[in-house]
Parts: sequence; C-alpha cells; structure tokens
Amino acid sequence: MQGAVVHLSPGRARVQPGAALPLAALLAGRPAAEAAAMLPRLFNLCRMAQGVAARAALGLAPEVSDADLRAEVLREHLVALCVTLPPLLCRAPGRLPAGDVAGALFGRGLPKGLNGLAEWLAQGAGCAPLVAALRDALQPGEGVIAPLPPPPAPFAPGLWENSAAGRRADHPLLRAVEGTHGRGPLWRLLGRLADAEAVLAGDLPGVRVENGVAIAPAARGQYALRIDTAGGRVTGLQRRTPTDHLLAPGGALEQALATCRPALAPLIIALHDPCVPVTVKEVAHA
Repeated sequence: MQGAVVHLSPGRARVQPGAALPLAALLAGRPAAEAAAMLPRLFNLCRMAQGVAARAALGLAPEVSDADLRAEVLREHLVALCVTLPPLLCRAPGRLPAGDVAGALFGRGLPKGLNGLAEWLAQGAGCAPLVAALRDALQPGEGVIAPLPPPPAPFAPGLWENSAAGRRADHPLLRAVEGTHGRGPLWRLLGRLADAEAVLAGDLPGVRVENGVAIAPAARGQYALRIDTAGGRVTGLQRRTPTDHLLAPGGALEQALATCRPALAPLIIALHDPCVPVTVKEVAHA
C-alpha cells in the first residue's frame, strides 16, 4: 500500500488509503520458493513476519525461529517507544535499550491495575514519563474509539481491532484503563507496552494456517496471507494487514482522529502506527 492521506475537518476525519501494491501481478507465475523469498523484500517493515507468512502459506518449512520473530516484534516496539513517540510528546528521543530491556521499559514491571499505574507513574521508572506525558497531553474523550472486536476470520468484512493493544486487550491494566478512559491513546500506548512485556517473556502467538490462509504475528497485529499455486507456481494472492484494518473507512484511525484536536493528529497517527506514510490535510468541510 502506498501512502495514505487524512482529511481533517471539525469533528470529522476521512482516511484515504493509498493504492495497494500489485502483489498478485508481481508474483504471478513465479516458483513458490522464489515468491516466498521475494515477498518480504518488497516491504521495509516486519520483513520477517512477511517471510514467515509467505512460507507458511506456500507450505514451505520456516527459515527463522519463533525467537527471531519475537525479536523483530520487540525491536519495532522499542523503536516506537524510545525513538518515534517521545518527540511527539515534547521529550527527547532515546536510544534502544540493551541488556536489561525489561528494566529499561518497565522498571520493576508493568502494573496490573489503576492503583499500580498511579504508583508506577509517580515513580517515573522506564516508560512511565512517556505515559505520563501522554496522559497530560489529552483532554477527556480525546482520541477514544468505540471498542472493536478482533477479526473473527482472516478476510472477514467489517471493522476490526487488529493491533498490539488488541492482542493484549484482556491484560488487567488494559481492561482497567479501558473502563476509565476508553479505548483511546492511553489504552493504545499501554497496549504496546503490555505486548512488549509479553514478547520479552516469550509470549507471542505462533504462525498458523487456517483453510490455506497463513496468519502470522507482527508488531502491529497479525498478517493474513493466502497464496494460490498451480504446478508449483503462483496463480493468485490475497493479503490483509493490520494497516488495512486500521485505515478502513470508519475504522480505528478515522474514529480516533475525529475526536481529537488537529494539533494532536501526528501523535494519534504514530500511536496507531500504520506501516505507510500518512499525510494530514486540514479542510473546512470533509
């Protein structure tokens, strides 16, 4: 998918996704192994997840381990938490932590409820100052969306929450924050932290194949990929990504941007983390 454009007007946002890459045409007629090697090279982000999904969809043995995939997911989270998000909250960007990554992110650990969250924020350990800065930057209800369920099937039509926060929606802290603040920016940032904590502990859904569709975890949610073949060569491809769900008309990003001040749009977009560039255009009428 090419870059997207967001059209902002008072109380409304409209996301215009860019044109999708012609993946089916690019891979058509190629041998299965060649297509599996080529697909991840077409993307700058989550290449390992793309490659794992391609090989699983084609029935090929994986070339990377579960630990490798977890490392890719964790690195994406660290880049967002340490480099991308701080400047958007008037904080200096940091370096990716080495050694005790859990300590650098959470201090003694991510809290499990609202009381623990207040204490953690007061102590200022790990990413607590970033979370506090986000909390202080928001007005009540800003960036909050209606709860969306996870995708019930890889290519199911409709609006779905396909994100790191959605993957950890049952975490006690996320459930508590959703109850008091809704599914807004704070919920989304803490969801990324909860996912990072789980991945550090070795908890990431495995790659699976359902009815010929490979489903692979990535930092932004889950990828779904189906590749049809005949005689060992590619004849068709169907793909659904977290960004596809995120940028859907009426989806999470449109809802969040419609309830926030235009000045916060870059922050809201970064918290949702589409894997394509997004340009914001303010208009008098949507």
